[in-house]
Amino acid sequence: MDLSGQTAIVTGGASGIGKATVMKLAEAGARVICADINVEMGTEAACQAEEKGGTAVFMKLDLTDDGSISGFAEALLKEGTVPDILVNAAGGGDIVPFIKNDPAGWDFNVALNYLGPVRLTHALLGAMSEAGHGKIVYVASDAGRVGSSGESVYAGAKGGIIAFTKSLAREVARNHINVNCVCPGPTDTPLLASRPDKMREALIKAIPMHRFADPDDIADAILFFAGGTSDYITGQVLSVSGGLTMAG
Repeated sequence: MDLSGQTAIVTGGASGIGKATVMKLAEAGARVICADINVEMGTEAACQAEEKGGTAVFMKLDLTDDGSISGFAEALLKEGTVPDILVNAAGGGDIVPFIKNDPAGWDFNVALNYLGPVRLTHALLGAMSEAGHGKIVYVASDAGRVGSSGESVYAGAKGGIIAFTKSLAREVARNHINVNCVCPGPTDTPLLASRPDKMREALIKAIPMHRFADPDDIADAILFFAGGTSDYITGQVLSVSGGLTMAG
């Protein structure tokens, strides 16, 4: 896949799925803006992409902060940068029974996993629509498709992203902008590594392929939606879970 001459934004680009996506897009020839709240890790990710022959820069972005989102978008548009590809890969959440949830945590969860991507899209969509082309990819979760114990609010936010994907895809198809969604299953990221061993063992047993996804597995699906081979695909939700979830 050749993405030469295109500019891609990847949120959550400092680690995990986001970092793998930064590398894949840079290898394909895109100029990648690695956006993340973690300056040190984000800068390192961009440097690694450059060392592999790609073009990448880091920009700080906090998706839970409206001012950070608007400042990020304004800085890009002021310099004339209109993304050809926008990958919303940032996200995360804890596993806690809903009855034990802290309501303050709901606000953070929804801001990070739903409203942050929505606000960033809104800030950049006008310029993308005026350009008359673009690919937007959201990274939701299979928790948003089939539910997940201990992740009720997280699953709700990711379910919202799935519905938002479909609705936005209908609105912007006339502007030649494709909007699709990738739903990872359990993926070998630092977040999963922090989970109890028993939980990890149970998940591996439940996955038909008997392994966790590698971040590259998810990044490959994102790359498909970002490239030209998906030009006639929009409003779709792709599960990448090794067969763990097979719901329609």
